[in-house]
Amino acid sequence: MIAVFAVEERGGMMFHGRRLSRDRRLIERILARSAGSRIWTDRNTASLFPDGTVCADDDFLIKAQSGDYCVIEDRPPSTVADGIEKIVLYKWNRAYPADLFFDLSLDDWQLESRLDFPGNSHETITEEVWIR
Repeated sequence: MIAVFAVEERGGMMFHGRRLSRDRRLIERILARSAGSRIWTDRNTASLFPDGTVCADDDFLIKAQSGDYCVIEDRPPSTVADGIEKIVLYKWNRAYPADLFFDLSLDDWQLESRLDFPGNSHETITEEVWIR
C-alpha cells in the first residue's frame, strides 16, 4: 500500500478523535497523485472526498493491495508499517493540539521528492514522498 498521512508541524495527526485540519486543495492533490489507482480509507475520512472517488471500508487496510493508496488519519503509522511500500506525507505549516502522532521513524526510508503547494486553508502544504 501507499500510505497517505497529514500531520501538523510537530507530527500530530488527531486530537480527541478529530482530524486536526482539512483542506480542499490537499484532497485535490491526493486525487491527482493517485489518478489511475484505487484510494482506500475509512468511512469517516471518505467524507472529505467527492462521492465515488474512494473505497470506504472500516477494514480498508486489510483490503488494500499493492499500489493502492490508503489515506490514514486515525491510527499510529507504526501499527501498519509492515504493509507500507511508500509514504506520502502532507505537512501543515501550523501547530495544533494533538494526542495522536506520526510515530514511524523515517530513518530507513529515502526521501524521493518534496513539493510545497498552496492550500485552501493553509498558506503552504508540503508533500513528501518516502520510499523504502
